[in-house]
Amino acid sequence: MPTGGPSSVVGAVAAYPGVMARTRRIPVAMPAESRTSAWLRNFRLSGFALSTLLLVVAALVVLAPSLKTFVEQQQQIAALEESVRLAEERVGDLESEIDRWSDPAYIEAQARDRLYYVYPGDITFLVVGDDDASFDEGGLPISDEIQTTRVDWVRALLSTVYESGLTVATPEQLDSPTPAEG
Repeated sequence: MPTGGPSSVVGAVAAYPGVMARTRRIPVAMPAESRTSAWLRNFRLSGFALSTLLLVVAALVVLAPSLKTFVEQQQQIAALEESVRLAEERVGDLESEIDRWSDPAYIEAQARDRLYYVYPGDITFLVVGDDDASFDEGGLPISDEIQTTRVDWVRALLSTVYESGLTVATPEQLDSPTPAEG
């Protein structure tokens, strides 16, 4: 066999058809195989395992709608039980209200508070608008008589409409208006 470069090997293979070219084997380090991948590599699917798997899938397909219905019904039952509990609390409140109304002292107190009933000879005072509205903001004296206003409200309304439509004032000037002297 001739010695030389790679072309001599090709020539030798062509000259001697029964002789194969020698290949060199180089060892390659493969990554360590995990336990899961080793188990999956050695897993063999038998007929029994396949039929069991098909039965489990069929059972899931058949039972899934029923299981969904069961879960929905359980949620409805929980919601209805909560509404029953709230209704029972309301019934308890109403029963205690009925018990209060059977007491004559409570009835008397409610008649005095709601209907302003008094016993003969009692002096009562009814304060209307008991907030601090005893001062008139306009400076006018408070009286029982009807008073006339000093301003024609129709003219004042129309003047504000015209003024707002025809003004050339900037928004900053309009934010803090000064009272008009009249």
